[in-house]
This record gives sequence, structure tokens and C-alpha cells, in this order.
Amino acid sequence: MNLKPRDPVPQLDVPLVGGGQWTLGEQQPEHFTLVVFYRGLHCPICKGYLNDLQNRLEDFRAKGVEPIAISSDNQERAQQTAEEWGIEALPLGYGLSLDSAREWGLFISAGIADKEPALFSEPGLFLVRPDGTLYAASVQTMPFARPSFKELAGALDFVIKQDYPARGEAG
Repeated sequence: MNLKPRDPVPQLDVPLVGGGQWTLGEQQPEHFTLVVFYRGLHCPICKGYLNDLQNRLEDFRAKGVEPIAISSDNQERAQQTAEEWGIEALPLGYGLSLDSAREWGLFISAGIADKEPALFSEPGLFLVRPDGTLYAASVQTMPFARPSFKELAGALDFVIKQDYPARGEAG
């Protein structure tokens, strides 16, 4: 991953399930935009992960953090994800290009089963400051071992109260 804390993140512009377009540069959260990249409809672990995020949506928003979940799935698969997984309140972006995924430092996997796309991005979680710089990131090569939203929400209380700086910028 070439992204370093305190540096600008790449542009991110995706269509949303239900209509509209979401552009990272247009977001104006009080503290952070929480960008969660997920594998797609084929991933049962992603289902539980996104439902956990959706269940904590109001807690994050109360902290001045605006979440979105994004995959490289096409519109049809993303719509199916929203319907089958019960994702109603969490903004769900789709159509992430593999080039954009690579710019964000995400790993790309080749499908190994019929239900998987030929290529798709692996998970990643990014906290982006309102000025478009990276605060924190976690990138996985597998569907498991992702950051806990409960722990993240608790850590954000400290981060915000203490104005804790981004770490890892020294490279």
C-alpha cells in the first residue's frame, strides 16, 4: 500500500444502490468519512460485517463519522446485496474499478468459485479526514481478520476527544 497517513487519498466516485452518485471529495463529515471496501455479494463474511456496521450507523454518525461500503460488484449484484442482506440505511456503493482498488492499496483476487466474479477487491477500511487526507487504514488479503466496528467506535471517542494525530506517516 502506497498510501500514508496524513497524505491525500485517491479520488473515489461510485454510483449508489438506490440511485445517485457518491464522491469522496464532496463529503463533509464533522470528523471522518469511514470507507469500507468489501468483497461483494459472494462473501458471507461481508454480510455479517456490513450488517454490524449498519447496526452501528447512528453511533458513528453521532461521532461525526459518515460510513459508506463499496465493492467492485456491478449494479445488479449490489442491488441484490442490499435486498438479500437487508442493507437499507448504510450507503452502498458499487462499480469500484480494479484500478481504483489498486490505487487504494487493496489486494485483488481471482475468483475460485462460480459465485465469485472473475476478479474482485479484498477488504479494506479507511478513515479519511474532511480535508481528504488519510487518518487510518486497514487492508486485508482475505475475508477475515477485519477491524471490529465496536472497537473502532470506542477508539474514535478517544481520537476525537484527544485530537489524536494520524500515525504511521514516517513510512
